[in-house]
Amino acid sequence: MLDVTVIEDPEAAAVSLDPVRARLLAELAGAPASAAMLAGRVGLPRQKVNYHLKTLERHGLVELAGERRKGNVTERLMRATAASYVISPAALPAVQPDPDRFRDQLSARWLLALGARLVRDVGMLITGAAKARKRLATFALDGEVRFASAADRAAFVQELTAGVSALIRKYDASDAEGGRDHRIVVAVHPTVKDRPTPELEQ
Repeated sequence: MLDVTVIEDPEAAAVSLDPVRARLLAELAGAPASAAMLAGRVGLPRQKVNYHLKTLERHGLVELAGERRKGNVTERLMRATAASYVISPAALPAVQPDPDRFRDQLSARWLLALGARLVRDVGMLITGAAKARKRLATFALDGEVRFASAADRAAFVQELTAGVSALIRKYDASDAEGGRDHRIVVAVHPTVKDRPTPELEQ
């Protein structure tokens, strides 16, 4: 099971957003289970659960983990293909954000468009690397800082911009044959306070 995977197909995205199927995915991310086992947990008939499982399987969101005999019946044990899922903007190609449409480094909506492109691009890279059976070279840095004032935040952004820009100028080899282009995204935004996870309804 993957830790996280990106859903790029529009139909798979729609399937995953169904409340019942999302609940089944959450159950199967914990441990493999059969339709009969899940029926008791989610309060639905086994046949209904089996229908939803087949739909999830058809779109690659769950897979067969094994089989077991129970009396005269062979039960299929299913598991989620990932512990968590992210829906790529590629699933909505006609309305996906385009950060190149406008550039405003102080705009939260432009930052959102950059984040959406990051999800789309990295999702596509992961898919391509998996098909080629190759590792994908990436790097991410995540941290938090508390600014004493808005002036300190502005000074930090100015120094960050100067530092990253200097590194880009230093290492950019636009004429290098065999070189590979890389995208660099640096973001600064207020920290979101953790919200309690809502209980799933039975």
